[in-house]
Amino acid sequence: MITLAGHTVGPGQKLFVIAGPDVIESEELALRHAHLLKGITARLGVPYAFKCSYDKANRTSGKSFRGPGLKEGLRVLRRIREEVGVPILTDVHDISQVGPAAEVVDIIQIPAFLCRQTDLVEAVARSGRGVNLKKGQFVAPKDIVHSARKAMECGNPNVLVTERGASFGYNNLVVDMRGFLQMREAGLSVCFDATHSVQLPSAGNGETAGERKFVPLLSRAAAAAGIDALFTEVHEDPDRALCDGPCSLTPQMFEDVVQSVLSIRRALGHEPAV
Repeated sequence: MITLAGHTVGPGQKLFVIAGPDVIESEELALRHAHLLKGITARLGVPYAFKCSYDKANRTSGKSFRGPGLKEGLRVLRRIREEVGVPILTDVHDISQVGPAAEVVDIIQIPAFLCRQTDLVEAVARSGRGVNLKKGQFVAPKDIVHSARKAMECGNPNVLVTERGASFGYNNLVVDMRGFLQMREAGLSVCFDATHSVQLPSAGNGETAGERKFVPLLSRAAAAAGIDALFTEVHEDPDRALCDGPCSLTPQMFEDVVQSVLSIRRALGHEPAV
């Protein structure tokens, strides 16, 4: 069992949902999505954290949109937390960002490509905030245990490990559903990043492409394999999103996916009765 933003996450607990646009495109868009997603998750009866990045540092091309940056981005996220009343998750890319982020957000995410950076993992853990550790595309399920232990050994047990697919040749990812069992057997709380898992990395002529249509299928499979949390990116108009649009869900798709995941968890006895 771990605690994220005041919610207990783990076996026998409610599905914890993390959702939001990939990046802060504008203050108004971020606020609008936070209100919308809070309403959907409240209706479905699931605990929820709003996710959004202030800077997308890992881009295929130097010309790609990155976001407003640390100072302005954290100002927007603080406003959302206070006005909408939802917990906030965002990612950091170096140690200097951890302190400012910890003053604003409830959960700090370590990006997949940085999951083995010891100093960053330990700094995030020592912040006292919940930790969302993305499992790198190059890391086996059993090996991410070592990164998680780096955080836990700093005195922070609240580490969520998020699967987001593994490299499968060039420009493709695959999700090994056995990994959820392997990570749970190692004592980890696990999350499925349903939208990043359908990326086609660097396959879009200098941009990351994606196959949104596979998100519902993979989410159902992950629910059956056993997950404690679900991570998705949601955009009101994915085809016009400034980042990861091909992978992002519409609000209706998001609601349908969460409902199907909850149905499977209830059938397996993994979701407590309301």
